[in-house]
Amino acid sequence: MTEAASHKRASLHVIRGEEALARHDPGGIDVMSATADQFADALRKESHTLKRALTDPHLFSGIGNAYSDEILHRAKLSPFKLTRQLSDSDMRVLHTATRDTLADWTTRLQEEAGGKFPEKVTAFHEGMAVHGRFGKPCPRCETPVQRIVHGEHEVNYCPTCQTEGRLLADRALSKLLKDDWPKSLDELERRREKLSGI
Repeated sequence: MTEAASHKRASLHVIRGEEALARHDPGGIDVMSATADQFADALRKESHTLKRALTDPHLFSGIGNAYSDEILHRAKLSPFKLTRQLSDSDMRVLHTATRDTLADWTTRLQEEAGGKFPEKVTAFHEGMAVHGRFGKPCPRCETPVQRIVHGEHEVNYCPTCQTEGRLLADRALSKLLKDDWPKSLDELERRREKLSGI
């Protein structure tokens, strides 16, 4: 059975035996049991953005869009930094942030469910630092959280904590605005003030 939608992202399969089950495994490593070296090896297989790498089930099992935003915020790393540009120190910080974020949210969600099957399954949770918090203050520095929408997915980040104050370009909007796309929070604020004065 598949999801009743054009993309059919969700499906239910009835299978028999471990061999049949293994055919459905995309091969991503379990971060909670992986060593720091295994984590680094998976990230450095190819050069991708951190956001793409963390959400790739062929590299990592079970992270997804929401938790990748939270992991990168905790690690203070840009979602668009390339995996092969990470220093050994960045890699250690990211490995720790990944494990800590997943452990924290697993505990939190289990406590909320109280031993029962969760009634409301969502990627947006109260208490998240950046995911789904566009325009709200970063809990670390109070800078408004920014987002980039790409297709049906979004990237949420704090410019102060993660991108040295730079605003990341939203592909559709930055193409439309071209040279008018603000490069920093200060520039964005000046443009807002200018527009509100019109």
